[in-house]
Amino acid sequence: MKNINIYIYLFTLLVVLWSCTTKDLDTIPKDRYTDQNFWTTQKNALAALSGCYKVLQNQGLFDGGQATALLEETATPNAYNYTNRMGYGVIAQGTHTNSNAAIFNSRWVDSYRGIGRCNTLLDNIDGIPMDDGLKTRMKSEAKFLRAFYYSMLTTYFGSVPLILETPNTEKHGKLPKTARSEVIMQIIKDLDESAAVLPAKYAANDIGRATKGAALALKARVLLFEASPLNNSGDAENPTGDAIKWKTAADAAKAVIDGASEAGYDLFPNYRKLFMPENENSVECIFDVQFKAPEQGSSFDVENRQWNDNAPLQDLVNAYEMKPGFTFDPTKPYANRDPRMYQTLVFPGDTYMGSITTHTSPFKNTGYGVKKYSIYDTEANSNIINENRSEINYMVIRYADILLMYAEAMNEALASPDADINTLTIYAAINKVRQRAGLLPISTGQTKSQMREIIRKERRVEFACEGTYYNDIRRWKTAETVMNGTIYNSQGQPIINRTFNANKDYWWLVPLTQTDLNPNLK
Repeated sequence: MKNINIYIYLFTLLVVLWSCTTKDLDTIPKDRYTDQNFWTTQKNALAALSGCYKVLQNQGLFDGGQATALLEETATPNAYNYTNRMGYGVIAQGTHTNSNAAIFNSRWVDSYRGIGRCNTLLDNIDGIPMDDGLKTRMKSEAKFLRAFYYSMLTTYFGSVPLILETPNTEKHGKLPKTARSEVIMQIIKDLDESAAVLPAKYAANDIGRATKGAALALKARVLLFEASPLNNSGDAENPTGDAIKWKTAADAAKAVIDGASEAGYDLFPNYRKLFMPENENSVECIFDVQFKAPEQGSSFDVENRQWNDNAPLQDLVNAYEMKPGFTFDPTKPYANRDPRMYQTLVFPGDTYMGSITTHTSPFKNTGYGVKKYSIYDTEANSNIINENRSEINYMVIRYADILLMYAEAMNEALASPDADINTLTIYAAINKVRQRAGLLPISTGQTKSQMREIIRKERRVEFACEGTYYNDIRRWKTAETVMNGTIYNSQGQPIINRTFNANKDYWWLVPLTQTDLNPNLK
């Protein structure tokens, strides 16, 4: 359902003046909205809340005309960005600065834009005469979104200024960074307060809004990042973050799983069709970014079909295991693999849009293309979608992620995976995901270290080309290993050499445009 986009579209027409003031005017204009006359009706409040959601579609976050959500995969061993679009090419090569990666500034600006809108709504909505229940829910949605935008900042930049009121340049323009722990505490506070109020699910007209499950799921993701080696001065084998942090992350994921029946969460039965427009807002979706063409479309289809600057690499293909009972045959390198490979990638010899592909056609950059988040597949398709006309929603968090987050966090919290006595064990959580893929279950008796590697491999292939692997290799502190070396195309030919400096590349640089405005951010 795309009803939330109607409010977003209305918001753009209303042209709300978020941070302007009219204190020097003697009269309030009657022909336009100002801070004085906007915050007066329920309709305007709903439009303002939709403006808070609208930022999710900006290029610094999950789309714009750049298909940003899919490009993040190219800063990993999974894919290659030959155009350096949004700066992901230089990030992958380790040659980025505070001024040559456009995504740094876009993510910073768009995240604070969203925070500013949420703060403005929270500061003004109490003065509007409207239904109290609706008002309470809207405030909780705004708190969820504020937490989400702050989680984007802390995940990539580390410490950032914490602002919890309507933007004011004079007051906030020169703020220093707030201690990262304080920002994380505020994120968790906002999410806990949201989860206590938000409904488990919505009726059709409001599908797409934040739910209780979305708040708990984001809490799980934030805590998992906090518990990981990147934030605990450990290495991948022996993270020093104590078991309490991992158990807290596991508990947050478990809360989503425990509420799955009420919310209607489950794995969607068909992995490929999960990412098609006709199945968006499915049982697997916990929180997504809604798109509707032509009002608010994305560029996912054209990214995968034409641009191909999220081109998969040979290293990703190698990550797909063989189906049960088969061994690898170098003369048939794509035969009998994990079915998710065929549902995610286009490879030489595959049929794509009615034609047999080769190492150089239609995907010459690496020989591989992406099907996921695209309407294009085996069949011939004359529906050529242009830029900003894709409609498939982007799933920020889906139920498979919750299952694997729970498995990972519990494995790290316990002495061994066999020590999990919950009804849903570590094994059950990961095997539920593998069962959908048609793979054999993981047998009991794994050591903690063995299970860690199993879960990491499972995350890589389950979420391949969705843009999540970058933060996985960062939080595991494995980027310094997997991002140093040569990348290869489908013919085994080298493309470029990549480097990753563990002393500086795990965190993004505050963009030069921002430190020029505020030297206290340096």
